[in-house]
Amino acid sequence: MAKDRSSQSSGPRKRPGAAATGGRRKSCFFCKDKVDEVDYKNINQLRRYISEKGKIRSRRITGACRRHQVQVATAVKRAREMALLPYVAEGREERGERPERGRDRDRER
Repeated sequence: MAKDRSSQSSGPRKRPGAAATGGRRKSCFFCKDKVDEVDYKNINQLRRYISEKGKIRSRRITGACRRHQVQVATAVKRAREMALLPYVAEGREERGERPERGRDRDRER
């Protein structure tokens, strides 16, 4: 009662929508401008490589080459240490108050 696998192709499986999403890879901004070192003091340039939450974006998203992505990560970490960049996003939306937890909530009643 096993399926006959000989009728199927032996190549790798592809998802139905995978072919449509493929595209050209972004070129590295630093390689285009022939930048040797990424400067941690250039905050406006580094903000491109940080998400809204403050996380360092991946190479796949930024399009940076391996060499410059490592330099960007080091520069962002150094700028955070020097307090030039925040560790987390500044504009966090306010949530409603959370209910109190623990034993103290029963004492207020």
